[in-house]
Amino acid sequence: MAYIFINRFFYPDHSATSQLLTDLAVALAQSGEMVTVICSRQSYDDPQVKLTPSDRHQRVEIVRLWTTRFGRTNLAGRAVDYLTFYLSAAWRLMVLTGKNDVVVAKTDPPMLSVLAGPIARLRGAKLVNWLQDLFPEVAMAVGPGKDGAMGPVYRFLKVLRDRSLRAADMNVVLGERMAARVLSLGVAQEKVRVISNWADARVLKPVSHEDNDLRRAWGLDGQFVVGYSGNLGRAHEYETLIDAIEFLEKNPPPGPTIVWLCIGGGALYDEFARQAARKHLRSVVFKPYQSREILSQSLSAADVHLVSLRRELEGLIVPSKFFGIAAVGRPTIFIGDADGEIARIIAHHDCGVTVAPGDGAALAGAVHEFAEHPDRTAHLGKNARVAFEGTFQQSIAIKQWQHLLTSIASRA
Repeated sequence: MAYIFINRFFYPDHSATSQLLTDLAVALAQSGEMVTVICSRQSYDDPQVKLTPSDRHQRVEIVRLWTTRFGRTNLAGRAVDYLTFYLSAAWRLMVLTGKNDVVVAKTDPPMLSVLAGPIARLRGAKLVNWLQDLFPEVAMAVGPGKDGAMGPVYRFLKVLRDRSLRAADMNVVLGERMAARVLSLGVAQEKVRVISNWADARVLKPVSHEDNDLRRAWGLDGQFVVGYSGNLGRAHEYETLIDAIEFLEKNPPPGPTIVWLCIGGGALYDEFARQAARKHLRSVVFKPYQSREILSQSLSAADVHLVSLRRELEGLIVPSKFFGIAAVGRPTIFIGDADGEIARIIAHHDCGVTVAPGDGAALAGAVHEFAEHPDRTAHLGKNARVAFEGTFQQSIAIKQWQHLLTSIASRA
């Protein structure tokens, strides 16, 4: 019996889904399980990177597929990349999968459950869907054709996707609101399990400002830093952020200078940078993705972090950047639905605040409050670290996954 994971990105790629999959696959392999990962030869941020067709990482066998390499910036090219991955993955999955194996399909590219389900059944294997998001609902909300032009296509894809979720042995979702969404599709209660994403407590730890060489190198000492770290994509929005920055620059509060530190990339990252430049915003600092080795310093460079999610995407996506923020003991300002998954976590653990999308004045007020009351900010940051250690650290989620996969593998 073997575990076979399928996702476009895996080690050494640094994207969030890749790192999560790498953590789980390595943990299973080091516990003595046979683990294979089927992925592409591409990198998330650089489609021209050509990784080797096969590799081995900490006992995990890696099978990398040939695909086209147009990348994420061109929608038509991305669709071709997806199609070639589906074709290559179907053949390789058919060859590698054996009776009683457990296939774990993630959601990059979308609709992998539709591909993996029939092959798993044909080969006598079991299928677990690891749902990082729900497609086509996400595309219907923020993707191409969201104006209704793609409606018939999306509805057809949704029928196929719903059937594949109902037929799977298990569907792992990231939060209670996503679980409710999946149950509403007619999936049986016993086929839905909530296991949140995580961060690694061995990698991510709080770093004080005094000990943070990166913060010093970036010239941030003595300033109050509001961080945004990671992907800024179509699921997020930056208009509220622009309004708040503009408001505070025109009405600077007493106390330390407020700096907005934006680290990462994504579909809207360059657009946000252009808007900031067009409005002559002087308090925004842009940095590229930082390596995992210095992520503790990178995340700890901020005093408070931003997480955003469009309201219409609640229950479809759970922003994983929150868990890294909590790991380094920083509070979160969530820009999104007050009853959203992250908003509920923040309220339950008292580790930040929530502001409504579009309310730049409220975001500016929240930032001012954090800057004006450093003791309160530090207290909420400590609460975040406690929540992380008790609920969201890697070892807890890995144990949940191991228990779940063992129970599925043991089924006749």
